[in-house]
Amino acid sequence: MEKRSWMFRWKYIKKTGVYVIFLFFLILMGTASLSLKPGMAVYVAGDGSGDFNCDGKADQVEINQALKFVAENPEYNTVYLKGPFTYTINSTIYVQSNTTLKGDSNAVVKLVDHAGWTNTPMIPLIGKLSNEITNVTISGFEIDGNHDANTERTKGKGYYNMIYFTNAKNITVSNMYMHDGHGDGLRIKYGENIQFYNNKIYKLGHDGLYAIESKNVEAWNNTITCRTNSGLRVWNSNHVKFHDNVIDSYLDRSAGGPGILIEKTTGVMDDIEVYNNTIHNTFGPGLWLIGYDSSYSKEEAQNVYIHHNIFYSTGTNPGIDWVGGIVISGFYDTLIENNVFDAVYHSAVIHMYPNDKPMDLSPPGTGYTTTVRNNIIVNTLERKNDSQGTGYGVINYLSESHTFVLQNNCFYNNEAGVCLNATSINDIYADPHFADQERHDYHLKSLGGRWNGKTWVKDRITSPCIDAGYPFSDYSNEPEDNGARINIGRYGNTEEASRSGVMPEYQALWNQVPPSGLKMLRILIRIPFFI
Repeated sequence: MEKRSWMFRWKYIKKTGVYVIFLFFLILMGTASLSLKPGMAVYVAGDGSGDFNCDGKADQVEINQALKFVAENPEYNTVYLKGPFTYTINSTIYVQSNTTLKGDSNAVVKLVDHAGWTNTPMIPLIGKLSNEITNVTISGFEIDGNHDANTERTKGKGYYNMIYFTNAKNITVSNMYMHDGHGDGLRIKYGENIQFYNNKIYKLGHDGLYAIESKNVEAWNNTITCRTNSGLRVWNSNHVKFHDNVIDSYLDRSAGGPGILIEKTTGVMDDIEVYNNTIHNTFGPGLWLIGYDSSYSKEEAQNVYIHHNIFYSTGTNPGIDWVGGIVISGFYDTLIENNVFDAVYHSAVIHMYPNDKPMDLSPPGTGYTTTVRNNIIVNTLERKNDSQGTGYGVINYLSESHTFVLQNNCFYNNEAGVCLNATSINDIYADPHFADQERHDYHLKSLGGRWNGKTWVKDRITSPCIDAGYPFSDYSNEPEDNGARINIGRYGNTEEASRSGVMPEYQALWNQVPPSGLKMLRILIRIPFFI
C-alpha cells in the first residue's frame, strides 16, 4: 500500500512538473509577445541616435524609409521626428494609412531653397501614395514652407501645400506650427472626420485649413495669422464646426481674404456652426458666407449658426469693398446671435457679394433671411474703399432678395447709424459698458457681479445689455442671479454672463424691497430697455 502511494505521488509530481514547465513556457511566450507593444515608434534623427538618420539634405528619403517600415510592420504605427534638427526636403514625404507622424516641437520639416518642383501644382510637402488614406495623425512638429527662398512660385496657386490628402478619412492634425508657405496648411478633398486643433498657423500662401467636398470637419483652438487667403475655409462641405480659434491677418499687400470662409456652389450645407472665435484685424471680412453658381433649393444652404464670437477691427483692406464683420449672400435662415462687433469697417453684418471677382458670385433665387439677435454692435467705421454710405451697424445691399430680422441687439456709436435697408424695432441704443474695451474684454459691467477671468467683481454701474436679450432665448447657462432672461453680447447664456444688477438710481429702492418683491422690481427696471 505504501509503495503504491509513493508511485502515485511520483506520477502526480511528473504530471504536475509537465504542467509547470508548460505554464512557464506560456509565461515566457506571453512576456516575449508583450515586449512587442502594438503601436511602437521608430525614430528619425539628425544626430545619429535614430533608427533612421538624416544629414540635412534630401531628408525625405530617410523619413519615407521610416514610414514604409511602419506600413509594412503592423506592430509599429508611429514615425517620430527627433529634435532639435531641421529636416530639409526636396521632394514629398508620403504618409500611408494607419500611421502617426509625430515630432518634437523643435523638429522642423523645411522645404529646400529653390525647390523647383514641376510646373504641376498640388504636389505637397506631406502627401499620400494610395488612392485613399485613413486613420492618420500628424502632430507636434514644425513645417517651414520657406517661402522667401522659393519666390519663383506664386502664392495661392496650389504650389507647396504643406499637407494635402484626397479621399481621406479620420485625419487629425494637431499641435503643429506651420508657417511661411505658398499654399494651404492642411488641404483636404473628399474628406470625412477631419480634426484640426491646437495649431499655430502663420503667413501661409492660401488657407490654414481648406476642406473641399468633405463632411464632419472640426477646427478648434488654433491661432491663425492669414497672409493671402483665409484662416479656415470649407467649400461644399457639411457638418462643420469652427470654434475657439483666434484669427487675424498679416497685413501684406497680397492679403485680402476673410478670417473664415464658408462657400457653396453644389451639395448640401445645412449643419455649420461657428462659435467662440475671436477674429480681429483681418484684411478682408471677419467671416464670409457665400452661395452662388447654379440655382439650388433652400434645404441645400440653410441654418448656419454663428454665435458667441468677437469681431474687432475686421475689414481693413483699402483695395476692396466687400469688407466688414460678416458678409453674407445666398444662404437661407442664417442665425447670428450673441456676438460682439467692435470697430469693424463698413458694417457689422452685410448682405452683399463682391463685384470685383472674375466669376459671377451673385446668389441664385430669392427669399434669403438672416436673423441678427442679441448682438452688440459698436463703433462701426466707414470702409476705406469707396467709403460713402458705409459705417452703419447693419447694411442690406440686396434688399430685393435678402431680408434682415433684427431682434434685441445693442447699437452704439456707429458712424453712419443703426442700419440701412433693414428695420430696427426691439433693439436698444446705448453704451453697453464693456469691462475694458481697449483690451477687448467684452464682459458687461454690473452691480451684481462681472467675471474678470479669475473671480467675480462688482462695478458701480450695470450694463443696459444685462437681461435685455430676446425674450425666448435660452438663459439657463447664466449664473444666478440671471434675471430669468439672456444677456445681450458675447457672454449671454454662458457661465461668464454678468449677473443681474440694478442701475444706480434704483439702488436705494432695491435695498428696501423684500425678497418676494425683487422679481417684480426687476421687471419694472427692464421695461425701458426693450420697449
